[in-house]
Amino acid sequence: MAKITPRDIVDAVKDMTILELKEITDLMKDELGIDPSAVAVAAAPAAGDAGEAENAAKTVVLKDAGATKIAVIKVIRDITGLGLVEAKALADNGGNIKENVPADEANDIKAKLEEAGATIELA
Repeated sequence: MAKITPRDIVDAVKDMTILELKEITDLMKDELGIDPSAVAVAAAPAAGDAGEAENAAKTVVLKDAGATKIAVIKVIRDITGLGLVEAKALADNGGNIKENVPADEANDIKAKLEEAGATIELA
C-alpha cells in the first residue's frame, strides 16, 4: 500500500462536504481519542495581536434564512457543495456555513448570503 502524505489528505478534504468532515472528526474522537476542537483552540492566535486577529480565520454562521429561504438554500449549496436536503436543513435550523475561512472570503460569503435575504454573523 502506498504511503498517504499530508498533501493527499488535504486534497481529499477539499472535496468533502461539511457532513463528511464532521464524520471524520467523530471518527478521530471515537477511534483515536483525538478531540480536533481542542487542537483548534490551542492553535488560535493570541488575543493581544489586533492586526492578526482582524485577518484571522472566521466562521460564517447563519442566524436566519429570512423570507427568501429558497434563494438562501441555493447560495448555501453554491458555497458549501452540500446537497439539497443538507442545505435546506442548514437554512431551516441555522448554524455554521463555513468554518476557518480567511476574513476576506468570510466577508464575501456573508455578502452573498445577506443579498439572498439571510441574517449572518461572523465568529
